[in-house]
Parts: sequence; structure tokens; C-alpha cells
Amino acid sequence: MSQQSATKEYECRGSNGNVKIRTESIPFSEIPGQSKLFAKYQTDPKSLRRYYPNAIDSHTQIADRIPEVLANYKADRKILCDALTETNRKFGATEETLANIELLRDAETAAVVTGQQAGLFSGPLYTIYKALSAIRMVECLRGRGIKAVPVFWVATEDHDFEEVSKTSFIGKKGGVIDVSNEPKRCYTNLPVGYIKLDDSIDETIDELFRGITTTEFTDELKEYVLDSWKSGEYFGDAFAVLLTRLLGRYGIIVLCPLNNALKQLAAPMYVEAIKKSAEIVDALRARSRELEADGYAAQVLIGDDYFPLFWQARDDTRNALKKSKEGTFRTKDGTREFSLHELAEIAASEPYRFSPSVVLRSVVQDYILPTVCYFGGGAEISYFAQSCEVYRILGRPVTTILHRQSFSVVETKHAKTLDRYGLEFSDLFRGLEELLPGIVEGHLNSDTAALFDIVEERINDDLQQLDDNLAGIDPTLTDNLAKRRKKIQYHIAALRNKFRHVQLRKDETINQRIESLFASLMPHGALQERSLNVGYFINRYGANFVDWVYQASDLDDRGHRVLYL
Repeated sequence: MSQQSATKEYECRGSNGNVKIRTESIPFSEIPGQSKLFAKYQTDPKSLRRYYPNAIDSHTQIADRIPEVLANYKADRKILCDALTETNRKFGATEETLANIELLRDAETAAVVTGQQAGLFSGPLYTIYKALSAIRMVECLRGRGIKAVPVFWVATEDHDFEEVSKTSFIGKKGGVIDVSNEPKRCYTNLPVGYIKLDDSIDETIDELFRGITTTEFTDELKEYVLDSWKSGEYFGDAFAVLLTRLLGRYGIIVLCPLNNALKQLAAPMYVEAIKKSAEIVDALRARSRELEADGYAAQVLIGDDYFPLFWQARDDTRNALKKSKEGTFRTKDGTREFSLHELAEIAASEPYRFSPSVVLRSVVQDYILPTVCYFGGGAEISYFAQSCEVYRILGRPVTTILHRQSFSVVETKHAKTLDRYGLEFSDLFRGLEELLPGIVEGHLNSDTAALFDIVEERINDDLQQLDDNLAGIDPTLTDNLAKRRKKIQYHIAALRNKFRHVQLRKDETINQRIESLFASLMPHGALQERSLNVGYFINRYGANFVDWVYQASDLDDRGHRVLYL
């Protein structure tokens, strides 16, 4: 059973008066599926300074990095902020956001950055948690008189549309419903930012609202969705518009890296990365070996033919570049071939023809922006152990990465279910199969469970007596009995397990409670934040839900927060 931290309580504004919420914290080391490197980084980041040169113990130390960041920032703030003003106005920027862009023009202003792929209807909950983490960090810095702004980098250059084309809600019956959208003119290797929504988005929206429960806040959610996800709009723009609607009052600045002006700002990093590509690949491969020697897994596999940039073709598709045996660089499909010199020349004059790979992206991001820290997820933290080598080779200060705020939201009905069956939130990590015996035998049918115990004990006693008797006749008979005993025990255990499932299904109310509990808190067998959409909670509680999460954010807490409504 998890050792959770002390409960913290918050009083928040609700639509019908104030509401009280409370949080508990679970160390990531107790959550299944976490990488060894990430778990170590959360508990003792400074011990990993070999991989994270600017690792810190507390977010309060971030301010110490600002002089170095500002001294090394060379990009033209006017070009940056003009581009941000243009795009954010298109996304429906609030006065708070526009004021932050103006503040970013000041040479003393730093950026707290986070980012994520442009997911359908804003994607998984952790997208919102990332943004709120950056916003909270800015609030902390400003409280100390430091100029800072929050920036959300929308990964519109990514071309894994399958990953962002779907999202999940909780449906009318308490189970998970998955909704997805794939426009007709969506094809392989096309960056998400170049995908246009078509009439199919209207069908997807209708499907969503048919599937979820109608509440007093459904019209509010529908307005958010319909105002942003429209036929003819780009997928990435729709994401940015919705994110602005949800978080604009906090002054979040949304950055789309496909903007040509920003590409021009990034050009020097592209050129330098191309010229030093061989050195980058050697360093990355060496770093992978170091990580593996220390018992960690390398997040990005780097082959001999790896190249740190992608080629943007005339049809807008994103193509991996691979080094050939002859020393040239070819697109993965073999249609184009370049020398290193040609690539560097094109990057200088036509930077929009390139986009950075995962290990170069953060370096480009932190060249364009005066980034003092970045909030990422567990996988991004693991990536950074390799990316920091790219910073070193390109002569850039390594950005400090911090883990975003992490939440599982437990609604009142699910908290009651946990209490009713003597469960803690962390018990859900064991899965329903392991919890089923305690639920059924402890709360539904203890008499039959006890009878199984009695029968098993009797059978074991009788078989033991038979074994003793057979041993005196012929020892080989006892070997035969041992095999049959295992089969008997197996069949009884199987029958007992079947009884548990039947008993749970027989009680429809309890069965629905348990299924709904797992659907809400561990959808698809993983943490809620990895698949559920914030729209589910907005539909239940209104836009105030975002404020509740913001108020419950605690940058001192490096664990996974369980938020009880």
C-alpha cells in the first residue's frame, strides 16, 4: 500500500459557491511503467548532473539561471514578438497574452516554456497540466520581481497524426468513449500543422456530444469546441484556438514553429547542426552507451545514418534524412540526395525546408526563445539526457527541465466507491483482477468465499492422507498424485475466479461502480491524464475546473497528485 503524503486542502470558486478540494501525493517510483532514469531524476536530480548539467533541487533555484540565459540569447526579439503577435491574434489572443508578448520584447524578460503535440480537442489532460505548470512558474518568478512569460510550443511539425487524431471522454454509461477524426486529405508524413479539417469534424463533434452526459455546462463546452474545431481550419490552429480559449486569461503565449519568421530565426541553429551533424551523431551514440552502462535505457536510438533534421518536401511532407555510405544525405524515400554543403546552404536561405528531430528540437526552441526552464513529461526528461549533448556541441547553455504537474482527478462518486471497498487510489495500479478477490469476498459474498476455503482445506487434508498412504505402497504413486493435486488446485482456483466475476456481474450496481471507477481513473490501463480529455471535466464542472487544477498546482511536489473533488 502506498505511503501518501499529508493531505492538502484548497478552497476554490465554483459555479454555485465555493468548493473544497484536497490533494494527496504518490511518488512516481510507486507508479508502474516509469523509466528508471525518470524516477531517479524525480527523487535526486543533482545526482544525474552528468546527464543534466543544470539539474536543480527546487524550482526556486530557476531564477539563478536567468543571467546566463539572457547573456546567451541572440535571437531578434522584435522578429520573435511580431510573429507571436500575428499568430496569437489569429488564435483569439486575450489582452493578458498580448501584454505578455509585449513584455517579452524587453531584453530582461525570460520565457518559461512547455509544449505538446496538437491533439484533438486539446488532446490528453497532461497538455493542460503542462501549460498550467509553466504559468505557475511564471507567477513564482514574478513574485520575486523577475520578468517572465509562459510560452506553449505547439509541435505542429510532428507528422505522427495517428497519435493526435483521437481523444477520450467518459460516456453516459460511465465507460470510456474514444473519438477520432481523420480528414480526407490527410496522408503519410504530413506535419499536423499542414492538415486541414474538413466536414468530417462536424460528424466527430456530433458523435462526441451524443456520447457524453448532458449537463448544465454542456453548452459551454460545445461553444469552446465549435468555435475552434471548424471545417477548413488547420488542425494545429484549431488546437491553438481552443488552448487560448481555455488558458488565455492566464496570459499563455502560443507558438507555432511552422511560422516562416520563426523558421528564419532558427536558421543559424539549423546551419550549425548540419555542419556538426557527424559530431552530434557520435556524441549521441556515446551518450546512449553511457546511459546503458549506468543501467538506464536510451530514449532515442541513434544509428550510424542518423541526421538531426528532417527535410520538408514541396508537397509539405516531412521526410527523414539518412546518411549514405558515400557520405551524401538522402531522403528516406530516396527521391532527393544532398551533400552536407548543399544542406547548409539551403538551411541558410530556405530554413522552412527543415524541421528539427526530437534531440535537436529543444535546442532550436531555446535558441528562438530566452528559455529559463522547460516543463516536460517523463519521456521528455529521458530524451533530455541525450539532447544535452546537442546543446554542448552547438555551444548553447543546457536548459533545466522540470517535470510538469501530474494529476489524477477523483470525483466524489469514485471517492465513495474507493472508501466503500477499502481501497486507496494507488491500489488501482494492481488492476481489477488482483482487487477482485477483496471486493467480492470481502463485500459481496463472504459465505461462498469461506466455503471455497473450507473445501480447499478439506481436499488438501484428504489428499495429504492419501499421499501418506500411497507412499507406503509405492513412492511412484505419490509423484503421480502430486501432479494430479496441482491440476485439482488449478481447477478449484479457476472456478473460484469465475465465481468472483459472475458474482460481480450479478450485482449490476456494484459492477457498474467498479467498471466506472477504472474507466475514469485508469482508462486504457494507464493514468487518467494520459488519455482523458479536459472537456470531460469542463462538461461536469464548467471552465472553473481549469482554475481548480491551477490552484492545486504545487511546484514543490515532484509526485503524482491525486485530486479529490
